[in-house]
Amino acid sequence: MLALEPVTEADLPAITDLWYSAFGPSGFLELIPDTPNIREWWNSANGHDLLHKPTAYYWKVVDAAHPSKPLVAYAKWDLESAEERGDRFPRWHAEMNKKGCDDLFGKLEKQRSLLLGGTKNYYLDMLCTHPSYRGRGAGSMLVAWGCEQADKDRVAAYVDASRDGRPLYARYGFEDRTIDEHRAEGITCMVREPRS
Repeated sequence: MLALEPVTEADLPAITDLWYSAFGPSGFLELIPDTPNIREWWNSANGHDLLHKPTAYYWKVVDAAHPSKPLVAYAKWDLESAEERGDRFPRWHAEMNKKGCDDLFGKLEKQRSLLLGGTKNYYLDMLCTHPSYRGRGAGSMLVAWGCEQADKDRVAAYVDASRDGRPLYARYGFEDRTIDEHRAEGITCMVREPRS
C-alpha cells in the first residue's frame, strides 16, 4: 500500500538515489554526472531548501508493504514566483557541465517567468518515481497534493514536463504553454489554472 509522507532530513541520500534512477537514463548524466561529489551537492541543495525554505514542500511516497525501501517517489513543490525564489540551484559543481546546465535551466526559468510573471504559483520543481513503481499511482499522489494546494490558494500550478510525465500532468489539467523561442529539447512547459 502506498502512503504519502513528508520528507525528512534522513531521506536526502535516498532522494538523490531516486533522482539518478529516474533521470539518469534520460540524458541528464551528460549535464549532472553521477559522482560522489555531485551526490553530496544534491544532498546539500535539497537539505538547504528542506530546512530553510518555508515555501518548499517536499513529499515522499513509501510502500508500506516494503518498509526497507525508504521511498518510491518524491516531489518538491515550491510556492513562490521565480523572482521571489531567486536561483533554483546553488552554484554548479565543478564536475558538472556548467554551460549545458546554464543553457537548459536558463531556458526553463525564462519560460516560467514569461508565462507566470511575478505571480505566486505552485511550481512542481521535481518529481521522481522509481522505474519499478511507474504506473502504480505514486506520481499521481504527489501531483494531486500540489493541485489541491494550488486550488485552495487560488493560484496556478506549473511544471517543466518530460515526455514521459506529460500524460500524467495533462490528466490533472496542466496545459502545454511552451513558448517556442525558449523551448528546451524534450521538455514541455505546462500550466494548470486553479479550479474552484
